[in-house]
Amino acid sequence: MGMERKEERSGLLIWYRLSRIYSQSLRASNQHLKAWDLTAAQFDCLVQIGSHEGLTQQELADKLLVTKGNITQLLSKMEQLGWVTRKQSWKTKSLFLTEQGRKLFNEVVPAQEQFQASQFDGLELEEKKQLINLLRKVQQTSLKEG
Repeated sequence: MGMERKEERSGLLIWYRLSRIYSQSLRASNQHLKAWDLTAAQFDCLVQIGSHEGLTQQELADKLLVTKGNITQLLSKMEQLGWVTRKQSWKTKSLFLTEQGRKLFNEVVPAQEQFQASQFDGLELEEKKQLINLLRKVQQTSLKEG
């Protein structure tokens, strides 16, 4: 097996490992968020709206990398649950958390952040810094090529 083939195989193994870790992390997050009856998609919306009160549905869609259509149904459900309110201002609808939504945001966001961070407890601080730098390097390389 030539050097080029070994490098390709290593790259494939890294991609496979990252995919597995991401899938496991997503499953664990969904399980963790069930304590608040939240889906990962609802959590993402809650974070964005809570951090950027008054953003439009289009801005939310752009931040979450989904279509505006996908967001509409999600927001309707969150509105029914009493977490989000949409305020019409001329042609745009701006999004805000309700009092109940803000309470949920203040409770769930720190808990979820702590949960996510804990998934890397097996690494030393220096290893975490190395991993961040390596992933940044991979991301920059893929941006140049894509």
